[in-house]
Amino acid sequence: MIERVHEHIISELGVNTRTDTIFVLTAIILNLLTLGINSGIASGGGDGKTTIIMFTFVALLIVVNLVAEIGLIRGRQTRTKLLNGVIKMYKDQGVEGYYDPSLLGDYRTRYNLFLLAVLFTGLIALIVPFVLWAM
Repeated sequence: MIERVHEHIISELGVNTRTDTIFVLTAIILNLLTLGINSGIASGGGDGKTTIIMFTFVALLIVVNLVAEIGLIRGRQTRTKLLNGVIKMYKDQGVEGYYDPSLLGDYRTRYNLFLLAVLFTGLIALIVPFVLWAM
């Protein structure tokens, strides 16, 4: 039975990793696309229609980045819970020496870097077009 629990936890960790990858890639790609589109709109001066398009992309950018940030925070929490379960299972089985608990801190750092990358590409995608628009 313990093998099935272990397989299930490892499977959940794989799903968690794939989901986090989707969040990060989606947010960063959208941020870069929005940066390009809105910068082009802002540079061209634009009329009322293009301004509406620009603000629509800003709204989309904010929502997607918010979802990605929340998703990554929840992913970090889930990974921590799953890994704590694995560590406890390994201790109960007497094989805890094969898993270094300091990896939890490394995962926390990785998640913080992902959050930072999404946040700053999002901020750049928001700020640069408005600076161009103001010029």
